[in-house]
Amino acid sequence: MTFSIVARCAETGQFGVAIASSSPAVAARCAFARAGVGAVASQNVTNPALGPAVLDRLAEGADAETAVTQALTGEDFPDYRQILAVDAQGNSFIHSGANALGVWTAASGTDCASGGNLLANDGVPAAIVAGFESAKGALGDRLIAAMRAGLAAGGEAGPVHSAGLLIVDKQAWPYAELRCDWSESCPIADIAAAWEVYKPQADDYVTRAMNPAAAPSYGVPGDE
Repeated sequence: MTFSIVARCAETGQFGVAIASSSPAVAARCAFARAGVGAVASQNVTNPALGPAVLDRLAEGADAETAVTQALTGEDFPDYRQILAVDAQGNSFIHSGANALGVWTAASGTDCASGGNLLANDGVPAAIVAGFESAKGALGDRLIAAMRAGLAAGGEAGPVHSAGLLIVDKQAWPYAELRCDWSESCPIADIAAAWEVYKPQADDYVTRAMNPAAAPSYGVPGDE
């Protein structure tokens, strides 16, 4: 039903999540990140409350494993949950409960972790990690390359209908949050296309928030 990656950029300190699913609006429920803290995916039979719970513990200084383990102590149905986390040091941890759906597995790499359920095969998360580690460019570029690698390795057992990309940098709000909540074609391709449009403007949107007087032209009709 879902495959994802959580990752840290060692060069910039950004955190990101990329995720895809046969279910609608997967990123609205499953993708979480906090600047300077970490990134979390809460998936399978999803409890969205676990994302912020893990991030809160990371913010208190826990590493990824401790944060996930502690958050799950307050969870009534841990066997149904799949949680991926990466912390500010690049450590990652993955919890997959015994009741995860279909073919499920996970893989971890340098500054990243990937997991999935109802997969076409058990090699998908490893392909996602390999795709991330071998990709170049900005964090968003690498996350999209990772998801494309997972899709090429088989992806889900069924069609993928929604996807999302979430990146945080230094501010309390997302540096980028791009979603395709439903598509009959390929939502990962849709997110990739949106990122190519958004990426050249992403820093400008931060400048507009922090210092509008220093912001470049908005590039819309009527703007001089």
